[in-house]
Amino acid sequence: MSGILASMIDGLLIGSVYGLAAMGLSLIWGVMDVINLTHGSMIALGMFGMYLLFAAIAGNPYVLLIPVIAAGLLLGILVYWLSVNWVVGRSQLMSLLSTFAVNMMVIGIGTAIWSTSPYNVDFSLSGITVGAYTFTGNHIAAAISALLIALLLEAFLYHTRAGKAIRAVADNRDAAELMGISSTRVLMVAFAIGIALAAASGALVSTLFPFTILSGAGYQLKSFVVTVLAGLGKPFGALVAGVLLGLLEGAVSPFIAVSWIPLIEFGLFVIVLIFFPRGIFGKATA
Repeated sequence: MSGILASMIDGLLIGSVYGLAAMGLSLIWGVMDVINLTHGSMIALGMFGMYLLFAAIAGNPYVLLIPVIAAGLLLGILVYWLSVNWVVGRSQLMSLLSTFAVNMMVIGIGTAIWSTSPYNVDFSLSGITVGAYTFTGNHIAAAISALLIALLLEAFLYHTRAGKAIRAVADNRDAAELMGISSTRVLMVAFAIGIALAAASGALVSTLFPFTILSGAGYQLKSFVVTVLAGLGKPFGALVAGVLLGLLEGAVSPFIAVSWIPLIEFGLFVIVLIFFPRGIFGKATA
């Protein structure tokens, strides 16, 4: 197996986690028309949530993902009522300012508690060796976990009453309310799920790389790129776009310095905005 192919496979595995992170941002942005700038800090809290649980229980972190997701749902409900409910339906600037304020509060409190020193979840699964290359078990487990969560979300959105209500509100909020759907409750659930997905992605990242309270910012930027690639309100499309972004990173990383990769990603971001303004999976309007 060539080094480039191995790098691309590793990028595909990591890209699935990028996609999971972007699914939360895409869901909130597409359903609520709110740009959630708490996304990065929620990813960071997911990292520390996994770190604290693993330090306390020392269990398999991919099992500990379940309480992290549950905590993310509760945190999402809290953040929704504190800072998001009152800006829904108002200008984008209001949602930006409100969620940015929460983001800065989380980072400030997190820095006071954990400083900006790196932490890591000291857990390792045996990997798979193909020729001279070994794909770590953590990368494989994180990718499988991300895919399972994405499938569960897709099943929830398309095969449950609550999920169908979320899609109805996303399509036409006024019509959904005329049909007896409480848009406020639906938006709260959508926001909570988006935060839970961000926390889950952060928890998975913590099993792969060292992290700090500031680490979520980089993944938030990748989430914006992936969301634009997929199109707003396309959570499963965001997973696919995340995998594609990971493949791109894996394909170019053997040839260029890592510091140049964000330049390529944001170049792709601009190109997609120009030629596919509604995203690769978005539907064109008449």
